[in-house]
Amino acid sequence: MSDTVGETAPAAATDPVLQRLSTLDRFLPVWIGVAMAVGLLLGRTVDGLDDALAAVEVGSVSLPIAIGLLVMMYPVLAKVRYDELGHVTSDRRMLGASILLNWVVGPALMFALAWLLLPDLPDYRTGLIIVGLARCIAMVLIWNDLACGDREAAAILVAINAVFQILAFAFLGYFYLQVLPGWLGLEQTALDVSVWGIAKSVLVFLGIPLLAGFLTRTLGERARGREWYESTFLPRIGPAALYGLLFTIVLLFALQGDTITSQPLDVARIAVPLLAYFVLMWGGSMLLTHLLGFDYPRATAVSFTAAGNNFELAIAVAIGVFGVTSGQALAGVVGPLIEVPALVGLVYVSLWARRFFRDAPSPEPTVPDPGATR
Repeated sequence: MSDTVGETAPAAATDPVLQRLSTLDRFLPVWIGVAMAVGLLLGRTVDGLDDALAAVEVGSVSLPIAIGLLVMMYPVLAKVRYDELGHVTSDRRMLGASILLNWVVGPALMFALAWLLLPDLPDYRTGLIIVGLARCIAMVLIWNDLACGDREAAAILVAINAVFQILAFAFLGYFYLQVLPGWLGLEQTALDVSVWGIAKSVLVFLGIPLLAGFLTRTLGERARGREWYESTFLPRIGPAALYGLLFTIVLLFALQGDTITSQPLDVARIAVPLLAYFVLMWGGSMLLTHLLGFDYPRATAVSFTAAGNNFELAIAVAIGVFGVTSGQALAGVVGPLIEVPALVGLVYVSLWARRFFRDAPSPEPTVPDPGATR
């Protein structure tokens, strides 16, 4: 994310995690916290901001937020060595584990936590279930990068999530909101989501930066070679991912700043199952991949892909179906409020847990700086 690798000399694996991060990445939680605070302040103090942000939309998401997401995604996808993806897709155990965790375990766990911890709040409960169905296709690439995960593996797993999102989201929404509660004698909730609406979101927020990243690497290497591309070009564009992330967070929290600050107890209740979900999904995924004998980079890619959620899609679906001021939409907005700091914290835990995984031969440097070449 940053390009400040020159500030930090390569360190031994036993050095403290914070010392092995660049200065910019070391204080990432601080920058994210500031962005959240700025967004909440803007939402509370600037009249008409919601209408201004929603004036132009891309795939049911306001244009400024869409720009932030695209800027955030592009540098990460430009770093992927696309000519090595064939080695990743041949790992059927990794693909099978990711599909199981993302599309069986994840939605079921969120469903259970929502009903267990929010039995008396049906709107928030429905919003959380929608969040659980929206598997991550965006910021997981940044968390994976920070934790020194396998970038090519993460890109493939994100692409698989994108395909499954188009094919399975509406079906799983119907199952978890109507069929399964009916079987269990619980309250049922209708969810009317078009497959094309989901497909547009995936094509915009993953397809555009993926195509741009592929073309950038292909044309850049063809013109100047891989050495120049990875040692000169990538460090220059690396910080854009952080700037896009912070810009997106500011706007997301500005949209519901008044709601979040005026209902702190509701936000706290929504936060509890979300926090439990992120910790359980990430921890369970890391344990499973360790037991399966994965090396650290691929275990990290699988685990962060399983733990993250596509809150952009969840918010868009909740707003489109239930309205911008609905409890379902609030639950979707609280998602990144908890997910961002939780997964940033898990990045540090992941780097610490690296010592428990078998090492895989790799030419990559030991400094976990996403702006550095790998």
